[in-house]
Amino acid sequence: MAKYKIAWLPGDGVGNEVMEAARIVLDKVGLDAEYIHGDIGWEFWKSEANPLPDRTIELLRNTDCALFGAITSKPKEEAEKELAPEHQGQGKIYSSPIVGMRQLLNLHTNMRPCTAFSGNPLNFRDDIDQVVFRENTEGLYVGIEWHPVPEDLKGALASHHPKMARFMDTPGDDLAISTRIFTRKGCQTILRSAFEYAKKTGRQNVTVVEKPNVIRETSGLMVREARKMQAEEYPDIELWETNVDAMAMWMVKNPQNYSVLVSSNMFGDIISDLAAQLVGGLGFASAANLGDNYGVFEPTHGSAPKYYGQYKVNPIAMILAARLMVEWLGEKEMAEKILKAVAEVIAEGKVRTYDMGGSDGTLDMANEIASKL
Repeated sequence: MAKYKIAWLPGDGVGNEVMEAARIVLDKVGLDAEYIHGDIGWEFWKSEANPLPDRTIELLRNTDCALFGAITSKPKEEAEKELAPEHQGQGKIYSSPIVGMRQLLNLHTNMRPCTAFSGNPLNFRDDIDQVVFRENTEGLYVGIEWHPVPEDLKGALASHHPKMARFMDTPGDDLAISTRIFTRKGCQTILRSAFEYAKKTGRQNVTVVEKPNVIRETSGLMVREARKMQAEEYPDIELWETNVDAMAMWMVKNPQNYSVLVSSNMFGDIISDLAAQLVGGLGFASAANLGDNYGVFEPTHGSAPKYYGQYKVNPIAMILAARLMVEWLGEKEMAEKILKAVAEVIAEGKVRTYDMGGSDGTLDMANEIASKL
């Protein structure tokens, strides 16, 4: 009997190819695991009107963790058009299955390491070592939205906030509302994850990235909780505060100055992609979605349908996601071996995928990394 049971979720497009690459590395490093396939993604939306079927949810609840490839997501109208005829006209609304997993399993912390590997020709600078902590279940991604906006909702909002008055004459069909919801607990959880990581790894500062001068209540709650937590629990770690727009500038101007960044769901999503580009792009960016008792590990790129079937894309992000999973499972020596193998292959530069200026394929890169193990 295998030591670990892992939900294997390739998803759509090149998710299948990079997962195949990750399996080559996992098998070579010797992880004692049973990999159990799970259905997820666009094909199941089209055929079942559910991109995260109940059988997959049951699988997640009976495994130690999950490794996830990529999904295709499309806007509301396009998604409905691609449904099988028997599901059309029934009010089915597509929602991202990865967002669904995060909320269903309370995977409250999204951790995205962005490290410049020596020898990577795509590095913006060679001394970048950032880790972004993104709140994963709240904020703008809660999915509480309206279009058209019901009149009674408009009235209720106007009765509680005078600034709603300017929209009262706007027809509900011409109005769309999305909610940005923060809880004190949600803020505390993501902040503590960032501070604990800084403490554990000997990093000297944590930067909270929000916009409290304009988005006063939600961003304000996050910043207030950060100040309180730093003062009471982490006085040896310096707290920096930066507005998200200024952060985008500073990350390009002086990225080497920033170590641990922490933010809400939408802002964290944006700055983590920027951080990824500074160290080579999404082909190098992995993420851990962490809850109290479960983790889902993924590359941060999409399904890249135009490349599907070509075995062309860079699998390093997926392999680094597998490495995060192995480390989370407690196999720290194996995780370190994978990281060193990736670093060695990048430094040597003998095998490079198209994004790195080379002509090697997805599995070529995986096999070269595996050879270092």
